[in-house]
Amino acid sequence: MKVTILQTDIEWGNPLGNIRQAERLMAMAPASDLYVLPEMWATGFATDPHGIAEDEASSVALRWMRRTASSRQCAICGSLAVSVSAPSPLYRNRHYFVDGRSASEVFYDKHHLFSYGHEDQFYTPGDSHTIVDFMGLRLLLLTCYDLRFPVWSRYADNLQFDAIVCVANWPESRQNAFQILTRARAIENQAYLVACNRVGDDHYCHYRGQSAIVSPIGKTLASCPSNRPAAVTAALDLERLNHVRQKFRVLDERD
Repeated sequence: MKVTILQTDIEWGNPLGNIRQAERLMAMAPASDLYVLPEMWATGFATDPHGIAEDEASSVALRWMRRTASSRQCAICGSLAVSVSAPSPLYRNRHYFVDGRSASEVFYDKHHLFSYGHEDQFYTPGDSHTIVDFMGLRLLLLTCYDLRFPVWSRYADNLQFDAIVCVANWPESRQNAFQILTRARAIENQAYLVACNRVGDDHYCHYRGQSAIVSPIGKTLASCPSNRPAAVTAALDLERLNHVRQKFRVLDERD
């Protein structure tokens, strides 16, 4: 399965501008099976969603994900700041996985809200995992701050996956942690890890990007350059993954 990271320089509160940027980057890798966008890729990391978050039912960004995945016969994922009305009005940082091949979609609501940035004051956290079956691989969806919590993302009897897809707005000031944690989550779970970060600036932070696709042994298979938009692609090989897990059976001895 070919996966392409779309590392974008998000324009604050401008879904249409961010869609155009995503389309330009997708054109650089036209034959991928899965395209991964950053956290809140259509607006920027809006910890206060008022006036920024789209209504889920009429979201321009979500409608574009559906239309583009269908026309390209691929999958697209990334998180959006959305307001939802059922069962009661609230805001979610919702990581969508839109599969144009099967005309289906699922989502994961970010569980660990970033309290340091006051995300928890406005958004409602999710309380369950989401694993997507796509082209024979099981993909665990995570969002940014989730990456710091190994128990939440631990391969277990009731949480078995082949790859983690983590979308992020991870700032330069904590870039070292991003580099370490992506490799740690891949190694400890013997799983591929796809980490899509953004570049550029918002009202609060500077972002260097350095998005990467990491192998089950922690090797970097593909990485984006610092401080500029980019698209990079790597293949996730289930046969290779199974070989690693069978040869060095760490998961059999997990706690």
